[in-house]
Formats: sequence, structure tokens, C-alpha cells
Amino acid sequence: MIPLRDNVPTKTFPFITILIIVINIAVFVYQLSLGSEAREELIMRAGAIPYEISHGVDKPPLLGCPVQLTLLSSMFLHGGLFHIIGNMLYLWIFGKNIEDRVGHPRFIFFYLICGVVASIIHIATSPESRIPMVGASGAISGVLGAYLILFPRARILTLVIFVIFIRFIEIPAFIILSFWIIVQFINATSLHQTNVAWFAHIGGFFAGLFLIPLFRKE
Repeated sequence: MIPLRDNVPTKTFPFITILIIVINIAVFVYQLSLGSEAREELIMRAGAIPYEISHGVDKPPLLGCPVQLTLLSSMFLHGGLFHIIGNMLYLWIFGKNIEDRVGHPRFIFFYLICGVVASIIHIATSPESRIPMVGASGAISGVLGAYLILFPRARILTLVIFVIFIRFIEIPAFIILSFWIIVQFINATSLHQTNVAWFAHIGGFFAGLFLIPLFRKE
């Protein structure tokens, strides 16, 4: 299922959501401009490496500042084209409505806090991992959790692909997002190991669920 748009109008222009998307795209274009070795070195420097953060050490290639800052820098790096396309699509569909409900300045803090919490949950579950975590997925997962609380009955135009069945269907947000978080749990607890930080998605989602009441405007 690929969500394409929702039916919830916004009252304000989502310039923070757009700014975050532009920054992510600009950073990704910069990544592509680098050679393969320099690109890998950037990810090793600015990605959130659980081992380094859990042990408080900075392994070469050195970042040159506290490794805890990679909890923020890692949110703006991506591992590939489909990675950033998927993340930015979800951020656009769901982020603009959350920004509308919490206000522009609060949305910045909400987004970043969810991303940091997501990274911390991943690090807590894999403290010895030396694989750098990159991507906006954790922060966007928080946006999804907030959306589930604020707009559960919203209709999401979704491209459904199942073998030869291809249809555009409007599906309630609570079904789309409930299905999404179930998939994250299934993958996180699967014996098949991947480089995807599934627990970061889960952590970000629940951060959004619990934090949105504190951030939304009355």
C-alpha cells in the first residue's frame, strides 16, 4: 500500500514541512555529488552509530564534535533514492496536517524530538551495532503516530498493489497506520536480520502518540 494524499485540508501554509523536505533533498543531492568513498565516509561520520553513542567514543573517521550530535545529523542523511522518496512522500502527506495543528515552531521541536527518541530506542536495542543509522524515518514515524491520534478518520488515497490487483482506494487513516505499525513490529521481531532500524520506527511512532497531546494547540 502506497499512500498518495489525504482529504484533510490545512488552514496554514506548511512551510516547515516543505523546508524539512528541501533540506533533506539538498543533503541527498550533496551526497550524490561525492565519490563513493567520500559518501561512505560522510555516513560514517554523521550517521548515528549505536556503539559510538552507547560507549561515548568517536571512532575514525572522526566527527570532530560530540557523537551525540549524530542523533540530529543522521536524520538528514539517506541511504538511497527510494529511501528518501518514501520518507519525503510520507512526510508531505502526513506532516503538513500535524504542522497545521501544532503550529510551525512547535512542529520543528516535535519532529526533532521524535527523531531523537527513535534513535535512542534503536541504540537501546542494538548498543553494540557499528552500522550507522541514517534517514528521517524515526522522526516521520512520530508524525504518523501523531496523525493517528489527531486524524484517525481521515481518508487516505492509497495505491494498492497485490500481484495483478492494482487499484486506487480511499482507506481510513487508522487502518493504514495500524497496518504500518504492525508491519514494523513483525519486521523488528523477525529472525531475518536487515540493516533497517525497525525499532527506531516503533520508538518514533510511540513518541508521536504520547507527545502530540503536549504539542497540539488548544
